[in-house]
Amino acid sequence: MGWLTEFPAMNPETLRALKKAIDGGFRAFTRTYGDTIESLFFPVKYLLIHTERFMLDTPWPIIILGIAAIAWIASRSPMIVAGTVIALLLIGYFDMWEDTMKTVSMTSVCGALAIIIGIPIGILMSHSDRLQSLVKPILDVMQTLPSFVYLIPVVMLLGIGKVPGLLAIVVYSIPPIIRLTDLGIRLVDKDVLEAADAYGSSNWQRLRSVQIPLALPTIMAGVNQTIMLALAMVVVASMIGVGGLGQPVLKAISNQYFTLGMFNGLAIVCVAVIFDRVSQAYGKRLQKYQEVLHGN
Repeated sequence: MGWLTEFPAMNPETLRALKKAIDGGFRAFTRTYGDTIESLFFPVKYLLIHTERFMLDTPWPIIILGIAAIAWIASRSPMIVAGTVIALLLIGYFDMWEDTMKTVSMTSVCGALAIIIGIPIGILMSHSDRLQSLVKPILDVMQTLPSFVYLIPVVMLLGIGKVPGLLAIVVYSIPPIIRLTDLGIRLVDKDVLEAADAYGSSNWQRLRSVQIPLALPTIMAGVNQTIMLALAMVVVASMIGVGGLGQPVLKAISNQYFTLGMFNGLAIVCVAVIFDRVSQAYGKRLQKYQEVLHGN
């Protein structure tokens, strides 16, 4: 019965040869196409660099006023605006302003890219059961794969720097916006769609004027989750050269600097709370607007 205690694994030599062949093939691919692939991301890299430069070069009072204005427009809540301003003032007071602005710029650009790419995919999925059945397993893998694993292929393909970090962040954060866009459009009341059809609406008019407006609260929940995942991955991506608050945290872990890690960790929490509260408040405002619009 000894054979029951050992799993019948592949021959070690065969397994070693298989791994070596896969690694060699991937290295050959990166040597051949790595520069070409990186050049495709030049516009995004340009956007990221100039967004970061704008956040760093603009005087801090203007940045705080700008963020406070965005928070007010999105939430109409004096408490959220006051909390945002206080959090940013404390971050600056404890000399974490520059790293925070780098984190905010990276999160904003990556979150916006994930949303711009994810919403159309979610819309297409909502209109095709076949496409949904193909994409959902991919999203399942993307959501269950550990965040550190995302760094391996992008570093091997593109090396260390902003572009591989940006790619890893977008891929890691995009599943929620795709899923919730698909879900929101599928949950639109069929009676409303039939009424739109009765008025002679085309597919595009129905999507633009009926489905997307009614699905906006659900889509905004996906936006919120995407931004949160992008922020979480920005911290992890500090391991491959992405600047921001993640690098001091990584340094603190490596050198056992307790206060450095705690202060920058709390700054990350403040940024996450600002993004979360503002996007959630905007989603709730949209939901109330839709309820009033449809007499609910």
